Amino acid sequence: MDTETERIIGQYEGSEKGPLLICLGGMHGNEPAGVQALDILFKLLELEPETNPSFSFRGRLIGLRGNVRASRRKMRYLEKDLNRMWTTENIARVKAAPHSALQAEDLELKEMITIIEHNVETYQPDKIVLLDLHTTTAYGGIFSIATDDPESVEIAVELHAPVVKGMLEGIRGTTLHYFNSDNFNRPTVGVCFESGQHDEPLSVNRAIAAIINCMRTIGCVRAEHVENRHDSLLIEYSKDLPKVLELIMCHEIQPGDDFHMMPNYENFQKVRKGELLAHDRHGAIYAQADGRILMPLYQQQGDDGFFLIRTVGEEEDWPTLPPPSEGTASHTSGDNGHPPV
Repeated sequence: MDTETERIIGQYEGSEKGPLLICLGGMHGNEPAGVQALDILFKLLELEPETNPSFSFRGRLIGLRGNVRASRRKMRYLEKDLNRMWTTENIARVKAAPHSALQAEDLELKEMITIIEHNVETYQPDKIVLLDLHTTTAYGGIFSIATDDPESVEIAVELHAPVVKGMLEGIRGTTLHYFNSDNFNRPTVGVCFESGQHDEPLSVNRAIAAIINCMRTIGCVRAEHVENRHDSLLIEYSKDLPKVLELIMCHEIQPGDDFHMMPNYENFQKVRKGELLAHDRHGAIYAQADGRILMPLYQQQGDDGFFLIRTVGEEEDWPTLPPPSEGTASHTSGDNGHPPV
């Protein structure tokens, strides 16, 4: 199977013109849930008119595998993180370079942007919407990441998961940084949805529900054709989590840091300022502030050790912090990470 055929999970187009919805799964090769969800979704779309003759679809949906080469080896990436490469300069570089001069993730990026730009050119949509599907190494909750575009926030809210704002200030080169109106010369908006832990079976179901809710929100399908169970699945899983949160800081891992997260942290778990979170070659790493932990790193590959976030507009009770162990060297994430926003 050639790479392009393997990359395109499916495509579905309605008789009525509408938005171009681009859904990406497996941007990291060890995150299969998004790919599996899209594969199931396209099968459901093909069957829907048979079971529901009044069903109609507006626009074009295309589902793409992200890092095809890394997914074959079940690795996050082979040489560099594909979801840190989406900058205008980098895309211009890979588009201009010969095939032989490109590394694995360069080729992934070039192949993906070629397919996306071809769809924009052939369909000429009035609006482009990106839904980037991910999972995390830790358990403990689903969430959406929105840009500062109000429509991105609106779509994220309708996914019935906590919305984390400010995440793009802690990292760079993600799909959400690139998918905007300036880069596509038409209204363009992006949202990221994290559907759970990598290998959790329900992560696939939640990703399917998120795609369907997104299609409803942007007008690809009518609200009366979306089953309530898709809303219920997401609402039930996130009912005890805050609705809106914001980034406090990101702990960035430098080459050779030998970063090790303390065990058993889960997404959205509350932590106190001064709590021991991890170790690296410099010593112990403590929380810089009261907050909640997000995406603690429990895999070998990755540039971000963890994120600290806080609830917006709500007072919270924080756990009592035991005193740190004596004789433990310490440094804060501010030494080599991003400062608090």
